[in-house]
Amino acid sequence: MYHIVWIPKYRKRVLQGDVATRLKELLQDCADMNRWKIEELNIQPDHVHLLIRMRPEVSVSRMVQLLKGSTSKAIREEFSELKEFLWGKSFWADGYFVETSGQVNESQIREYIRNQ
Repeated sequence: MYHIVWIPKYRKRVLQGDVATRLKELLQDCADMNRWKIEELNIQPDHVHLLIRMRPEVSVSRMVQLLKGSTSKAIREEFSELKEFLWGKSFWADGYFVETSGQVNESQIREYIRNQ
């Protein structure tokens, strides 16, 4: 189980309304396709918090690559008005934060994500 946090390029506050709704759908689709389970998801205007359970044969970096890559492409295609703020080929900033739920109690992580 992993707690992952990442941001849009330039930490722009674009994860709102229809963009946030679509992002949630895309993340769930990616998780379903890869047989991962999203335990908690909180989309803030300028960042995403995700608590996800994944199969051990997939590396964390590969999981994040799939999550960010697939959502970046779809969001840029579906919301062309964002090009004004987020030029280039990427929707997300480079990098991410990740920790396992073993470092702190899983219920504490869930509570933290819910209350962002």
